[in-house]
Amino acid sequence: MNSTDSLYESRLHSLPLLARGKVRDNYAVGDDRILMIASDRLSAFDVVMQEPIPGKGELLTRMALFWFERLKDIVPNHLTGEDPLSVVQDDERQQVRGRAMLVQRLRPLPIEAVVRGYLAGSGWKEYQASQSVCGVPLPAGLTNAARLPSPIFTPATKAEAGAHDENISFAQTEALIGTARAAEVREVAIRLYETAAAYALSRGIIIADTKFEFGLNAQDRLVLMDEVLTPDSSRYWPVEGYQAALAAGANPPSYDKQFVRDWLEAQPWNKKAPAPQLPAEVVAQTAATYAQALQRLGA
Repeated sequence: MNSTDSLYESRLHSLPLLARGKVRDNYAVGDDRILMIASDRLSAFDVVMQEPIPGKGELLTRMALFWFERLKDIVPNHLTGEDPLSVVQDDERQQVRGRAMLVQRLRPLPIEAVVRGYLAGSGWKEYQASQSVCGVPLPAGLTNAARLPSPIFTPATKAEAGAHDENISFAQTEALIGTARAAEVREVAIRLYETAAAYALSRGIIIADTKFEFGLNAQDRLVLMDEVLTPDSSRYWPVEGYQAALAAGANPPSYDKQFVRDWLEAQPWNKKAPAPQLPAEVVAQTAATYAQALQRLGA
């Protein structure tokens, strides 16, 4: 797919725009549904890059649908089962085809349900300072990319575009959404992660960590929403590069946007918009990396 096929920003005239997120454009369909369009935008360090990643939105949608289907017995998800093309005009179909989901409108919980099976990213930095992550104490002597004794729930606040998500403790989560709901989210999120991680490992992929988002339906029931287990919201490591990276204390090679993060970390940039311009080779490598993850999972 070449760059002329990219969709950086959708422009529908038949539906009201609700919000543009870092990656997705959400449109109202009546008062009970949302058309979510996955653009080819890429965000890193909570800043949207200026260059689209060709094919990314379609890939994210295909992967999310794959995981929603595999995990539907653990918790309900927000998919309506309806064709997204059925709610747009003919001249808008090209912006929607293959990259959209028609979903229930829910009351979103104000947290990101992060589950970590390995020590990486902000979790590794926090561990070095406190030997814990989000208030969860961890054993001494762990190294970058180390597997944790068991997956841990490390929630974060949701940030607006351009702002940074912030890790919070379980007590803060309870204060935000209530004790019972916090316990339910933690239990469901860990089950989702463990189920997905076991499948991915059987396909030669380590899911180091991921984040889930949940909302409540009209019956006040917990529903999995947004995207799920894509390279945008997860760290995917191929098993064959893991042991060497672990021994070196380095970030393992990945099927996610760590490639972009590593390139950005080497630039003179304060992690605020605008981001440095991504070179063509970084864009191409990122697109290829996402495609590899999809193919390897069998999605």
